[in-house]
Amino acid sequence: MQFLLLAYDGENKLEKRLEVRPQHLANLPRDHVICAGGLLTEEGQMKGSAMVMEFENGAALDEYLRTEPYVVAGVWEKITVEPMNVVIAKEAS
Repeated sequence: MQFLLLAYDGENKLEKRLEVRPQHLANLPRDHVICAGGLLTEEGQMKGSAMVMEFENGAALDEYLRTEPYVVAGVWEKITVEPMNVVIAKEAS
């Protein structure tokens, strides 16, 4: 199954996000990531994350989120997950 994950940082969490980012990137299960990137404010500062991921089921995604460094460190305050059907995916350049 494919999922769209939108995760929004809590207020004043940019410094914490930058501190935890290396652990977030190291923990990211790249074999499950279709695409991922930061959500930005109009000023270009990170305010959250957007990821399209593929897991066997929602329980497997929940297990990943249980150990996600941004979750554990309290960076992400609000997370929404929607099942998704990826039809077109551009190859990374």
